[in-house]
Amino acid sequence: MSIKFTGLAALALGLAFTGSAFADRAPTPEEQTKIEAVLKQEGFTKWKKIEVEDDEIEIDDAIDANGKQFDLELDPKTFAIVKRKAE
Repeated sequence: MSIKFTGLAALALGLAFTGSAFADRAPTPEEQTKIEAVLKQEGFTKWKKIEVEDDEIEIDDAIDANGKQFDLELDPKTFAIVKRKAE
């Protein structure tokens, strides 16, 4: 096996693992239910997009009862809101 081929194979393998580790995904139905329960409990009435990552759950454009808009981060294990950023 040539050095060039070995290097390319290692690069392709590294990209394959890296790409999947950072991929966002939609929540499962069970996660969706838990996330929505937390959001409603915290006074949010609607939101646009929910993305699940390995280390966080992101909610874009969550609107609270006063009409204020926030981007939120939830802990993927506890579903607790760990960050609120006003828009």
